[in-house]
Order: sequence, then structure tokens, then C-alpha cells
Amino acid sequence: MGLFDILFGGGKKKVSKETAETRGVHMPDLNIPVDEKFTIHFKKNGGKFLYCDSFSEISDALKNIVNENAWQEEQFFSMNPKLEEKFSKESIRFTDKTKESEVFFTTCEHLVAQNGSILVCSNQLKEKKLNELPENLIVFATTSQLVESIGEGLKIIKKRYKNSIPANITTIKHFQSDTEKKDDFLSYGSSSKNLYLLLLEDL
Repeated sequence: MGLFDILFGGGKKKVSKETAETRGVHMPDLNIPVDEKFTIHFKKNGGKFLYCDSFSEISDALKNIVNENAWQEEQFFSMNPKLEEKFSKESIRFTDKTKESEVFFTTCEHLVAQNGSILVCSNQLKEKKLNELPENLIVFATTSQLVESIGEGLKIIKKRYKNSIPANITTIKHFQSDTEKKDDFLSYGSSSKNLYLLLLEDL
């Protein structure tokens, strides 16, 4: 219920949310659910969060994003045939050329609660750096991809792809300061993005 409470409010959860949001960057994390922690940090980073219980809600949320940004004639840049197939019945068109699109539509490896970032690798980006991608990003993910830390996410990636560990591992973190980027090798080549997260409940 942590995620539901953070989105729609409710009782004592509000106290923990406010406390977590006002703590310093280097203060220890409060003992709050991983989904709630991710939501707090992701919104701090400036990301736009859409939580959905079903794929039909995902479809409606995507239509709202398209309408809100007047992207009806826009082709979505994608490097994931399976994602394109999953959304083939939606009223969007895909292209494999970045120069033809202002929107990058992708999946991710993990959602990192520790700092509200999105962990991706060559499975999503191929050989491209984040600053080579369109300014607007739409990420489709599921709640089972939530992890506490980047380290935990990397361990899962190493285990899942033990025979062929992907390259180009990086994090997407909207509105990240230049100071933070210097200290975070995973954000090398990063740039600020207008980021939408379509999160599907699958647990």
C-alpha cells in the first residue's frame, strides 16, 4: 500500500513522506517501503509518475501523454521490437532513427529507490549515450523492477545475464546536478530529460 498512499495520500504515511523529503542528501534513508522511497526521490528529480493497475490504464495514460504534448504526429524512437509489439495497438508510430523523433520510448532494467533513478544498459540503449537520445523519454516499467539500490540492481543484472553481461550500464536521473554527476560514474554522458514513467503493477 506504500505506493498507493504516496500517490493519493492517506493517514500516517504523509508524515513519513514529509520527513523523507526534508532530509539531507547524505542523511541515512528512513525505513520506508521501497516503492514509496522511489516515488519520493523520483518526483524530487522532476520525473512524471503514472502508476497503473492494468495495461488498459497504461494505454489511457499514454494517450494522455500524447495529447498533453501534442505528439499525435510524432514518431516514437524505439530500439526494442518487443516493446513496439506490445504497444502495436496503440495510436502511436515508431521509428528507428533518432533524428526523426523528439521522443524515446523504452523499457529499463530497474527502478532505484535510493535516489529515484532508472537503471538502463545496452539492452535499452544499444551503444548510444543518454545525450544522444531525444530530450523526451517515456519509460515503461513494472513494480517488480523496483530495487533498493544501484548495487542491488547491478547484482541482479549480473546474475540474470551471467553468460553475457550487458554493456553501457547507466542511470537516468532527471535534474541531476553537475556535482553529483562528477561523483557518479554510472551517470557519465547523462543529460537532463523530460521523463515520464509508466509503471504497471505486476506484484
